[in-house]
Amino acid sequence: MLTATPTRGAPVIHYAVAGREDAEVLVLGPSLGTDLTMFDAQVDGLADRYRVVRFDLRGHGRSPVEPGPYSMADLAGDVVEVLDHLGVRRCHYLGVSIGGAIGQWLALHHPDRLITLTVCATAAQFCDPPSWAERAAVVRAEGTAAMLPSRLGTWVTHSFACHRPQEAERLAEMLLATSAEGYAGCCEAIGAFDVRAELGRITTPTLVLAGAEDPATPVDMVRAVADGIPGSLFTVVPDAAHLLTTERPEVVNAMVAGHLARRVHA
Repeated sequence: MLTATPTRGAPVIHYAVAGREDAEVLVLGPSLGTDLTMFDAQVDGLADRYRVVRFDLRGHGRSPVEPGPYSMADLAGDVVEVLDHLGVRRCHYLGVSIGGAIGQWLALHHPDRLITLTVCATAAQFCDPPSWAERAAVVRAEGTAAMLPSRLGTWVTHSFACHRPQEAERLAEMLLATSAEGYAGCCEAIGAFDVRAELGRITTPTLVLAGAEDPATPVDMVRAVADGIPGSLFTVVPDAAHLLTTERPEVVNAMVAGHLARRVHA
């Protein structure tokens, strides 16, 4: 695997590259409070066919902590910087939650950079926008540990945590390792995000996936994204909460591989 950390002239955020150098690029955008290793199962399942690029959000993983607040335009701009640095003109993009919001922003403002778009457990406007500023304030005061009790049952189902306790613990460690400012700045980007009136302008072939048991972005909220994007495909992944790429990787990987192969909707 090729990895790169921010240096002079390099992108602000940390990224990692795996897979065939001669293949089309698939970019993976993570969820709030996680790092790029949340996509280990996607690398295992897709890097034999694609050049997989993963990144850490600002203040997450190995990316530096930039002072917030951030905007979705800032976070999408970080992705464009990575693509430019790698010399990638066009890519497939898959994003989870805030990663999916970044994908929507890219499809609206940088459509020439995308071949396909897959968004998982995301929204065109997230629940209760004012609450995100409140969450940011709590995390700045108490750290990301304040969010830990609410993640079980939200990120993954209780059944998954019971049967895969080491994986659930690994996700918790990602959250605890996330900087308070990075988490809070991304919360503020989420609270200000609203592209409901713009979804109809997205022309990138789009797959939208919802977790059947996701309380953070319930099925109807995710379905609204698909309803707004002309020609998009929508699927509910059973037995999965918010981080469906982690909880049901085989199912998600198969759906993504099929979508990338189709390219154009019927």
